[in-house]
Amino acid sequence: MGRLTTHVLDTANGKPGQGISVIVYRLDGERREVARTVTNHDGRCDQPLLEGTALEAGKYEIVFGAGDYFRAQGQNLPEPLFVDEVALRFGIADTGAHYHVPLLVSPWSYSTYRGS
Repeated sequence: MGRLTTHVLDTANGKPGQGISVIVYRLDGERREVARTVTNHDGRCDQPLLEGTALEAGKYEIVFGAGDYFRAQGQNLPEPLFVDEVALRFGIADTGAHYHVPLLVSPWSYSTYRGS
């Protein structure tokens, strides 16, 4: 059964990104929200973002609330933040596969990759 998962690593502080909002949108002619959650103490979501029949082939976007997370850390950061909401767009071709889309983030940069 296919599924979509994520996790967030705070590379500036060397720890999991706990309490970060995660919103998933399906992009099929319109931008439609299909999932919403918050990362746990390990920077992961307690359940897959999408799985089974909810995981359809197509284009998606995950929006991470990284700016709110860094503001809550009490760091002295300029406003507006350099990295605030992080939007990652990607495609799902094989609905039977596991798509893991992690986010490595700091107040100054972010990166992602297709994990396993």
